Amino acid sequence: MRASQRTDPVAFHAEGPVWSQQWGGLRWVDMFTGDILSLHGDTVSRRHVGTLAAALPPRSAGGAVIALEHGFALEDSTGNIIELSALWDDPGLRMNEGGCDPDGRFYCGSMAYDQAPGAGSLYRLDPDGTVTTVLENLTISNGLEWSPDGSLAYFNDTPTGRIAVLDYSREFGLTGLRPFVEIPAEAGYPDGLTVDSQGCVWVALYGGSAVRRYMPDGRLDAIVEVGATNVTACTFGGPELKQLFITTSRENRGPDQDPLAGSLFMAEVGVAGRPVREFAG
Repeated sequence: MRASQRTDPVAFHAEGPVWSQQWGGLRWVDMFTGDILSLHGDTVSRRHVGTLAAALPPRSAGGAVIALEHGFALEDSTGNIIELSALWDDPGLRMNEGGCDPDGRFYCGSMAYDQAPGAGSLYRLDPDGTVTTVLENLTISNGLEWSPDGSLAYFNDTPTGRIAVLDYSREFGLTGLRPFVEIPAEAGYPDGLTVDSQGCVWVALYGGSAVRRYMPDGRLDAIVEVGATNVTACTFGGPELKQLFITTSRENRGPDQDPLAGSLFMAEVGVAGRPVREFAG
């Protein structure tokens, strides 16, 4: 399969696409500008929310929970944003990517701007505002999504070159981190991911110009070619959740390289995704 270009190159480092019916469609971030982008037909609108914007799952009460540079913010149904207390004051660290678990808690991972090994952690924001550190000694925390039955979660620490899988329960959270799929270095590095209604994992390959689909047993099933090198994330959307939306980045690309980098792409993949998991706070 080959993805088609859905927008012009509207972002420097596009990430975190989310389709929500309460928004009427797709939102994603231009991370380093601190902007949230929204797609309305063929028009892209932009809203500035902070120094950096990393992720934005919807809230069940309306609006979104937003991962900013050093912590979280809550957007209400009218668009007002309240920033929560920062989790750290180290200017060398930032939030990166995350998602909500089956019980409505939001997980988001951090990383160092210079990608220092082991500097990142994975945090969980509960609906009551409590924040818990879930995993430590990470480098580039990426791509967290759950299986359809909620018993498993898939996670990328990008420099490891693998997709990991964890067990999940409400009581114990994420446990049992172990390899799921090893990605050959020549194919790119695992970045954002999503899971379809059949339990298959779709992973964006940074530096690999592609999204790959893996079966629940880890077998490679399909490849979607993308017209930009740095593929950052993917999500399902559209009326039947059968369109795969794919974000890309100009990061580490020269001015004469990758003319389509920063565009949003889309592929008709013939399988449905699942509705986005919402934050219960």
